[in-house]
Amino acid sequence: MNFDSLNLHPQILSNVQALGYKTPTPIQQQSIPPILSGKDVMGLAQTGTGKTAAFALPIIQRLLQGPRSCVRALIIAPTRELAQQIHEAIVELCKNTKLRSMTLYGGVNINPQIHALKCGVEIVVACPGRLLDHLQQRTISLEKVEVLVLDEADQMFDMGFLPTIRKILRYTPKKRQTLLFSATMPSEINELAREVLHHPVTIEAGHSAPAALVQQVLFPIEQHLKTELLIHLLRNTEIKSVLVFTRTKHGAKKVALKLEQAGFAAASLQGNLSQNKRLAAMNGFRDGSLKILVATDIAARGIDVSSVSHVINYDMPGTVEAYIHRIGRTGRAERAGEAYTLTLQEDQLLIRKIERVLGSKLEQRKLENFNYDIKPAVSTHHPTLKYARPQRVERTQSRNKKIIQPSSVTR
Repeated sequence: MNFDSLNLHPQILSNVQALGYKTPTPIQQQSIPPILSGKDVMGLAQTGTGKTAAFALPIIQRLLQGPRSCVRALIIAPTRELAQQIHEAIVELCKNTKLRSMTLYGGVNINPQIHALKCGVEIVVACPGRLLDHLQQRTISLEKVEVLVLDEADQMFDMGFLPTIRKILRYTPKKRQTLLFSATMPSEINELAREVLHHPVTIEAGHSAPAALVQQVLFPIEQHLKTELLIHLLRNTEIKSVLVFTRTKHGAKKVALKLEQAGFAAASLQGNLSQNKRLAAMNGFRDGSLKILVATDIAARGIDVSSVSHVINYDMPGTVEAYIHRIGRTGRAERAGEAYTLTLQEDQLLIRKIERVLGSKLEQRKLENFNYDIKPAVSTHHPTLKYARPQRVERTQSRNKKIIQPSSVTR
């Protein structure tokens, strides 16, 4: 199958060719025909499978006919990075069609967004929180939305957005086409799918296993040695671009700082950064000026870089699906990739689950010339020590005389 066989408008095909796309990816082959025919779709798809074009192309085709200057397609994404990435892809695919797209997300001034909405757009890519702000301020109308896309639904659940999503849905027409995409399908997302989708076509692409070109290696280690082992690993590996995953925003910031202090071109990508710093980190990673990006799972959903040579799990993810999703960031576009995971003893249960899904044992490796015998630093604080509180000064009521009275409470 090629894009010509999808019966897309000539201008859309021209834009596809200009971007260098030749053959639709599996999810595009499976999704575009039912979306073009107006059916609801529930798609299980990893990042890097071509999911954005899978829903953007048929949406653009639909919007070429019909009214302009009103919001007819709404795409909801969990993070600013992902919203911006989707918007940029749509802009390229919309060239010379006079269709307009814009993003709505927090962390930036709302007034330019209000002005752009007043000027009229057909496609809005939004994060839930800022979109709900606009709806409550009545600066956007969703009454004419024909297509609703919920992208990365599992991450929106993880970030606590499902109540907000349900509020937003009340502002949209009941008669609409709805597309839901998710890398994993926990029970809560299944429940949401039953609520919002009508007789959906279910599609799975790149969901059950990571790319065959990804070499996976486990490095057993103790918690206090993780950072030193990561630095040693990076210094002794031929790297091009590395995506390091941590469990928390604080962890991402801390690890990135340690790597910078060790002389690496590294930065963190996490929710506490300003928008300018987030964009600088993303752009630096894309253009190669930053070799290492340390991110949480949620922040990494906005990263679309096909040349990632290594994925390193500094912290083990919580589920098999999350592990597969992470390591799918490398080994893309027919390139070989490597995925390293620093594992603790407590990770063994999840490792066995991963191996059952993969159908094979994962290689475990120890680094040469690395001292595994370093003991953790001993805290100088002793939990049994008691410190007397400072003496307090009181005055008696009978005479104006200071009495020094030690506190009777110790800790």
